[in-house]
Amino acid sequence: MAFAIHRPLQPAATDSPQQFRSRKGPLFNSFSGVNFGLLRGRGCCHVARLGLRKKPQFVRAMAVDAQSDKRQVEVVYDLDEKLNRMADEMDRNAGISRLNLFSPCKINVFLRITGKREDGYHELASLFHVISLGDKIKFSLSPSKKDRLSTNVPGVPLDDKNLIIKALNLYRQKTGSDKYFWIHLDKKVPTGAGLGGGSSNAATALWAANQFSGCPVSEKELQEWSGEIGSDIPFFFSHGAAYCAGRGEVVQDIPPPVPLDIPMVLIKPPQACGTADVYKKLRLDQTSKFDPLMLLERISQNGISQDVCINDLEAPAFEVLPSLKRLKKRIMAASRGEYEAVFMSGSGSTIVGIGSSDPPQFIYDDEDFQDVFVSEAKFLTRQENQWYAEPGSTFVPDPSTEDDNYKPLL
Repeated sequence: MAFAIHRPLQPAATDSPQQFRSRKGPLFNSFSGVNFGLLRGRGCCHVARLGLRKKPQFVRAMAVDAQSDKRQVEVVYDLDEKLNRMADEMDRNAGISRLNLFSPCKINVFLRITGKREDGYHELASLFHVISLGDKIKFSLSPSKKDRLSTNVPGVPLDDKNLIIKALNLYRQKTGSDKYFWIHLDKKVPTGAGLGGGSSNAATALWAANQFSGCPVSEKELQEWSGEIGSDIPFFFSHGAAYCAGRGEVVQDIPPPVPLDIPMVLIKPPQACGTADVYKKLRLDQTSKFDPLMLLERISQNGISQDVCINDLEAPAFEVLPSLKRLKKRIMAASRGEYEAVFMSGSGSTIVGIGSSDPPQFIYDDEDFQDVFVSEAKFLTRQENQWYAEPGSTFVPDPSTEDDNYKPLL
């Protein structure tokens, strides 16, 4: 005696994994998709549902001899497990062709410069934290063997001078990937701001390239590779808060030392501070002497205050751009204690006010500040194995998410 159990449900050729999963539901309310038959011999097939729940997890099939009424074969068939395995296999094989990601920037809550290295770089010790201001980047597989980058703002390089293209080239160099992309950068983070916008774009591009390739590389490897093209890039592979040392590439993930809902305001004048120019003005004998680990401990225990938000690059940046020093002083004077701390991020030229998302009134009233960039923000982190999500957005940066209305900009 023999019998066959026909496969309960197969994905149609045009099914996406999501469509296939959505078609699974009705199967559990009837057995129309499951057929049991005896191929030869005299007998009958008895099918019994077990559990009698709305969505039973399995069925039991028994082939019984019609003359002796003795059970010959018994098979337990777990439909839910089988269908999920089939859908997972489709997920793995389907791949992705488009990916939209949020690329947030960062602030340095404190920044100590502790020495100069033999390679010419400076040693730093800093509390980096991702914040909710960021760019949006759309990636789409290119049919040609060339990356093509477009953006919404003038002045951004579109060739391999851009860190996004450098990151994609680095990924191909390290992995042998043959995938190229159309990329559109919707830029919100100002350049020359000390917010690490370009570094974040590069980290986002590395993460995206790995997703398109099926994630053959660990995030730890991506983090290590990224230091080859930029000192701040490895930080963005943390979970959002990190104590960074070396050139910035030594990243120690830490739990967020302050509540994530603390409001802040970012104020950046039109003028930028060239990082190289700022470091040229830096004099190590005039930097602060506070132990950076003590600063981190004080912030973790007592929160953010003016005396812990130390930036050793402020003084040289104020030499490069004297108007920036005047802007900071005016913000502090006008705030009347509204901010818990006012400080410069990175090498400038953004001034950060912690404790309120509202800029001082003179930013609106004084014609001299008509061109000042102003943005509110909050601290931001990310979950394990997920990229950063824009706060308040319904978009979830899942690799399988596609925007059918998106057409790459050529």
